[in-house]
Amino acid sequence: MSWLQIIVFVVIVLYVLTVASVVFNVILENRNPVRTLAWIIVLVTVPLLGFIFYLYFGVNYRKIKMFSMKGLGDMKWLQYMSEDQKQLIKKSEFLQKRESIEVRKLMTLLLNNSKALLTRFNRVEVLHNGEETFPALFRAMENARKFIHLEYYIIDEGRLAARLKDILLRKAREGVEVRIIYDDVGSWGLSKEFIRELRKAGVQIYPFLPVRFHHLANKANYRNHRKIAVVDGEVGFVGGLNIADRYVDGVPGIGAWRDTHLRVEGEVVTSLQVVFLIDWYFVRQELLLNKNEYLPYIQAEGHVLVQTVTSGPDSDWASIQQSYFTLINMAKRYVFISTPYFMPGETTLNSLKTAAMSGVDVRLLLPHKSDSWLTNWCTRSYVEELLEAGVKIYWYQKGINHSKVIIVDGNVASVGTANMDLRSFEQNFEVSLIIYDRDVVKELAMDFIKDLRVSTDEAIRRWKFRSKREKIFESVARLFAPVL
Repeated sequence: MSWLQIIVFVVIVLYVLTVASVVFNVILENRNPVRTLAWIIVLVTVPLLGFIFYLYFGVNYRKIKMFSMKGLGDMKWLQYMSEDQKQLIKKSEFLQKRESIEVRKLMTLLLNNSKALLTRFNRVEVLHNGEETFPALFRAMENARKFIHLEYYIIDEGRLAARLKDILLRKAREGVEVRIIYDDVGSWGLSKEFIRELRKAGVQIYPFLPVRFHHLANKANYRNHRKIAVVDGEVGFVGGLNIADRYVDGVPGIGAWRDTHLRVEGEVVTSLQVVFLIDWYFVRQELLLNKNEYLPYIQAEGHVLVQTVTSGPDSDWASIQQSYFTLINMAKRYVFISTPYFMPGETTLNSLKTAAMSGVDVRLLLPHKSDSWLTNWCTRSYVEELLEAGVKIYWYQKGINHSKVIIVDGNVASVGTANMDLRSFEQNFEVSLIIYDRDVVKELAMDFIKDLRVSTDEAIRRWKFRSKREKIFESVARLFAPVL
């Protein structure tokens, strides 16, 4: 046997042992049996490609704690918990109403799965589209006296980014502390010159999980999809809008960009600040959670109850998915859902169908045209079974509907950064606000109804007669749902 043959034999043996160990680990993870069998088949039938795919898409980082920040998070929440949250939830005046049992269950779930403190003294302003969001955001930054903290999935150079940079350069020179976290994949096109100019003025700007080719397998698939802005610990912003011109100008060939963002004041701002500071520690290993100047915990004059829910590979539970599931199941009269990308997974899908078949008015608003053709085809693959169950589906016609909103019975609503898809549920770092206030929820519901007026409803009879070509595209796209 030649040296070449020996080397080939050793390589094959090592590779077989590696694949066998991976298969063994997949079995030990106790996943859904169907997904486990699917990964085993892929690893065995296409070994090299399957192994690469598993490293890129299959490793359960929530389980192996690669991104774990649990100890840091626990320390902060225990330190700033001003009273027993479970007693607060139990005694809250809001919970004396008829829907108290279901609402209490949701509040307790969020406290347990993501340490989402129930904040009470808040003001919440709903911002419609980029036309309202960016002026409010820039105005708040112009008034900053102490610090500006920004965390965005996308910062794309253009008019908005140039305006943002000008404000930040000026505030940094005035002595305001400016910290920015941008996602390294979402903000791939952000130039070195843009970053260099900010850093030169004293702005601390850093990427979240920078991706290089040798790290691609374990980082490219786990992105920070959050959009958070906190100014002086007094004003916060969160929602669906990133920093890019298309959020104002729309997308050529598709139309205007429809989105929902929130401006908040009060105790909830501290919760958003904590999310940012934990991510900042992750990025820079700089602990700011123990400094009171960054966590003033200011109470607003309003009395809007809000919980801030986070999820990601660093959390023990799929907290936002659990919140969506619970919101759908607690609906007695109606549940309105607006999402740009719909690839929900079996659990959420079944909850929607069960609610509709139980007599709940379930309405799902989706974009007629999407900025991603593959996710659009995948979304369409779920339509027929939803229609058959009685879910009412509407296609938004006035451009791209990018709002991520759930409204239940006029009592509770969720607004945030998470889409109703597996990537947001299992892979991305996300944040949502759960709002318990009839006035705010009513405004969100009215916005939803307005969006329905510029949408077309889908009928099961018409849908069943779509072309065979469309059905094939939908079925093939659905195979990619776990990685989209």
